[in-house]
Amino acid sequence: MEDKGTGATIAASQPATGGTVKTRSFASNISKFREVGLLGFIVLLSIAVQIRNPSFLTLENISDMATNTAILSILAVGMMLVIVTRGIDLSIGAILALSGMTAALTVGAFPDLHPALVIMLGTAVGWISGLVVGFLVAKVGILPIIATLGMMNVFRGLTYMISGGKWVSAHQMPSSFKGIATASFLGVNNLILIAIVIYLVAYYFIQHTRTGRQIYAVGSNPDSAQISGIKSDRIIWLVYAIMGSLAGLAGVLWVSKFASAQGDTASGYELSVIAACVLGGVSIAGGSGKISGILLGSILFGILNNALPLINVSPFWQMGIQGGVILIAILVNAFVKRGVDRSHLMRRRI
Repeated sequence: MEDKGTGATIAASQPATGGTVKTRSFASNISKFREVGLLGFIVLLSIAVQIRNPSFLTLENISDMATNTAILSILAVGMMLVIVTRGIDLSIGAILALSGMTAALTVGAFPDLHPALVIMLGTAVGWISGLVVGFLVAKVGILPIIATLGMMNVFRGLTYMISGGKWVSAHQMPSSFKGIATASFLGVNNLILIAIVIYLVAYYFIQHTRTGRQIYAVGSNPDSAQISGIKSDRIIWLVYAIMGSLAGLAGVLWVSKFASAQGDTASGYELSVIAACVLGGVSIAGGSGKISGILLGSILFGILNNALPLINVSPFWQMGIQGGVILIAILVNAFVKRGVDRSHLMRRRI
């Protein structure tokens, strides 16, 4: 856009432009350093565990680890979008259980139902659940932590209600349904393939669509986003619907993988998803988060879950170590945010 102001105006604006470039460069450099550091930590951790247990980096264990991490990484995509808008969703474990139970009961009653239809059913259940949560947050104005905590109990109650408090076990599920998560294509497990597709779609959505950019605008500065014409309530409603849809999909994949559906499926799993996002550099303050970061965060969380039992670490210490790593990640995020805020302040003073 051509500048039509005076020469004095142009000259006066130059320092601010330079400050903006420096600020973006600073934030970009820190972000890259954080991701490279996280990748380096993953490599060093893998080497250390391999030294203690040579079976860690075998093809079989790596495949199992990737498969076990796939569902977590899928949920991390939706949670990242929610956190970017300064929200949180504590109901995803319950939505996962509800959609998984719905899918299990459906295939139990209709064994010949095509797996694709079951996936669509579970995703639809999650989508509707996410719409309800999003409505409470975006339209009613209830705080995200309160709305999602309340709906978590509602969804758990619905799961017990439709199941009659009973489990759905493997022998009640057809092999075609169980094959959704256990089968492979070109030697790659379906769970991994589904996760890859979701990450590619999410990357395109965030980087190359107007709505994707608006999500970050709402999280960075809600007031400015509103002034610029962005309908923040619709954006917030959208991210909770996306989160619910991914939780619904994850519910079908979870029940297919473990061949079991019960009322307390994935209880507390939302905390693991949030932890993976934090490890990946998603700022709890909103407005910041990258697909590559949450992928690395999910991988690190998966490695910790897999590696610590392999090297005979006590379950109590496992929880402590995971908590320590998450705490370090939060401190790093706080340090990065402080550095970026300081650079913004310096730019304004110029």
